[in-house]
Order: sequence, then structure tokens, then C-alpha cells
Amino acid sequence: MVFSSVIFLFFFLPAVYIMYCLCSDIRMKNALLIMASLFFYAFGEPVYVILMTGSILTNYAMARLIASYQKRTRIFLCMAVVFNLGLLVFFKYAALIIQTIRGLSVGQSSCPEIALPIGISFYTFQALSYCVDVYRDRGLVQKNVWKLMLYISFFPQLIAGPIVKYHDIEKQLSDRAVTIGDTAVGIRRFICGLGKKLLIANSMAYIVDTLYTTQINMALTAWVSAVCYIFQIYFDFSGYSDMAIGLGRMFGFTFQENFQYPYVSTGIREFWRRWHISLSTWFKEYLYIPLGGNRKGKVRTTLNKLVVFMATGIWHGADWTFLLWGLFHGLFITLEDHGLVPFKNRISAHIYTMFVIICGFVIFRADTIGQAVHIFGAMFTGFHMEVVEMMILAKLLTPWNVACAIVAAVLSTPVSCWLKQTIKNEAVYYTASLVLLAVCIMELASGSYNPFIYFRF
Repeated sequence: MVFSSVIFLFFFLPAVYIMYCLCSDIRMKNALLIMASLFFYAFGEPVYVILMTGSILTNYAMARLIASYQKRTRIFLCMAVVFNLGLLVFFKYAALIIQTIRGLSVGQSSCPEIALPIGISFYTFQALSYCVDVYRDRGLVQKNVWKLMLYISFFPQLIAGPIVKYHDIEKQLSDRAVTIGDTAVGIRRFICGLGKKLLIANSMAYIVDTLYTTQINMALTAWVSAVCYIFQIYFDFSGYSDMAIGLGRMFGFTFQENFQYPYVSTGIREFWRRWHISLSTWFKEYLYIPLGGNRKGKVRTTLNKLVVFMATGIWHGADWTFLLWGLFHGLFITLEDHGLVPFKNRISAHIYTMFVIICGFVIFRADTIGQAVHIFGAMFTGFHMEVVEMMILAKLLTPWNVACAIVAAVLSTPVSCWLKQTIKNEAVYYTASLVLLAVCIMELASGSYNPFIYFRF
């Protein structure tokens, strides 16, 4: 089940919210949310809900052991790390590892087909952060297993993030309130994210997915696909984050922001302070700082950052393209750290940043490194015309899709912040939200292209 579906919008969410409001105390509310979250996950993953539940119970036990035995805390923490990363390696990377070994060996061996549980990258990182938080502060240990289950399985952030760190939400598991104002703000935020996903990301996805299934040879086609993809992935990810934050607000939870207009950045370092903030801060707190951060000299700092970006890349998926994308960003951050990026003017720095981001996402989107290389070749050498590609572009670049791309470019800037400062009347925003919801419902009713990008991650 996904947020941008009829069954979620018109059946699941209203039913859960009404029952939630009817619950009299926090224990009943938590129990309802746990049951709803398990049903939400089981709707798409009926078998792997057992895996997720087992992961929660195991991490609960590990954290209790970490908090109880002072002399063996590191041993139990290592066990928790091995368990959680082991789940990721088995379900997410086993096939890649075996394929790589097959490529290096003379003999042939069968490659197992292991289905990837939806959301495993998100809920595993949340469970791991909980164990590390308890290791750092035993007072954070959660003795109530149901509260821990709610923290990890809560449906708004279960399958698509943002990654919620335990120390950020620990108090809200026991004490929170739902007000009419919070509900209204949450619904408005949810509708905003739904519009991003259905109207912009899906329109861009149709163009990108169509072009990536054709032979891209023209520079124009390659650049159109590259630019449309940066809009697709941003409005898909940020749209889902908006929906998750809005849903959390409706049920009394406050989640941290996950995107802060990353495409206005003037450097790759700034880009990562604005892009997928929950992931970048997770790696900073739980990998970069434990590795030594910037406390052990320039060489070690550079190595630590490259390790972090390598991990960031491979976290997104079991493919060498993701690893290369992570190292690509790590390389440019290293260049910026050493003052080797000469762009000081804000305009030239922004152009440089967007160029790197676009090229990086070509690698990220490509099915293989070979395909990425081919598209780069088309982007920088394909200055010719091909009738077939021109016909495909003419079919794809409809007035609606072009308008969506223009709106995407505008909304990638802090124009909404300017509007909030200019227009103070809240009624305007709620009216606009209702209109946007109506348009989204019509889009859903039309059965338009609605891919789920997180299946790759």
C-alpha cells in the first residue's frame, strides 16, 4: 500500500484516523497505530511482516542487554550491528555479491532470486540507531516493547522514510496530543506532498522511463531525460517526506524536515545539507563521527568522508551504479574541502553544482554503468538529429508535461517561503489545498502513470 493510492486515501487513512480519535488513552492509541502499521505493511508484504517483527524483537532484546550489562556493552552492540547489517546484506546485496563473484570466477553458479522487502533500508537503520542511542545513553532504553514496535513500524515513515532517529521521537511515544490545528496543518502538508508526487514526479517519471527504454543518441534527448530525472527524484522523495511529516502531525508526532530546497545549493557540501537530511545526518551521527570525523587529520578526514559516501551510495541499492554515484559525490566534496573548486561567484558556483548533480543522477538512474557512459556520450557528443528520437520527444513533451517541468523548476526554489511572507491569510492556503486535492483525485481516477520509486531502494 502506498500513500498515493485510492485504498490508502479513501479507506485506510480515514478509518485509522477516526478510530485513533476515539481512543481514550495513549496505550490504546499506540496499540491501534501498531495494528494499523502492521496491516499497512502486510498489505504489500504479507510474508516479510514477520521479518520486520522479528527484527524489532531482536533489537529490543539487544538494547536491553546493552543497557543491563556494563562490561559487555560493546559485545552486544557489535551483535546488534552484525544482525542489522546482516539483514541488509542478505536481502539487499547477496545477489550483487554472488554476481560479482561469478564474474570473477571461471565456473558458473546459480544466482538466488531474493525478493527485497519494502522499506528494509529504512526500518533497519532506525532499529540500528536505537541500539546505538541506548549504548550511548542507557537511560534511553525502551522497556515497553510495544513502544519500540510503534517507533520502528509506524506506517507514515515505514517504507519511504524519512529515517527517524530514536532520540528525536522517544518522548512522543509516551506523551503526545492531537489538536484540530495540528490535524489541519498535517492534512495540508500531506496534500502538498501528494501533489508533488502525483502531478510532478509522475509526469517526469513517464518521460524519463520512456526515454531510458529507448536508445538515447542525441544530446537533446539525453539532457531532457537527465533534467527530468532530477525533478522526478526530488519531487518523489520530498513529496513522500511531506506526506509522512503531514501524517505524523495528524497523529501527534513531529518529524524532522528531510529536504530544504537542495537545488539552490552552491556546492555539493551544501547540497548534502539540504538533500535527504535524515539520511545524511544518520550517516554523520552513526558512521562519520565514530570513524573519527575530522578529528584525526586531513587525510583521515578525507578517507572518512569517502567511506561515508560509499556507504550512502550502496544504501540506495544493490548495484555498482549506486556505489559509483556515492563516490562521485564524495570526490567533489573532497575537491571542495581542499579548495580545488574555483567557482567563487554565486551564479557560477550554482551552475557548477547543478552540473555535478545532474551528471551524478545520470549514474544513479542508469541500469548499468555502461548505460550511464553511453548517456554521457550522448550528452556531450550527440549534437545531431535523429528522426525517431525527435518523434519520441515530440510525443512526450506535451503542454502538460512541459508545464509540470516549469512548475517543478519554480517549486525547487524557496518560492513557497516568499509566498508565506507575502500572503498571511491562512484561508488562501487551505482553499488552495482543497483545489490541489481535487486535482490529485482526478489524476488518480484517470489511472495515470504512478510508479513506486522505492522498489529500487
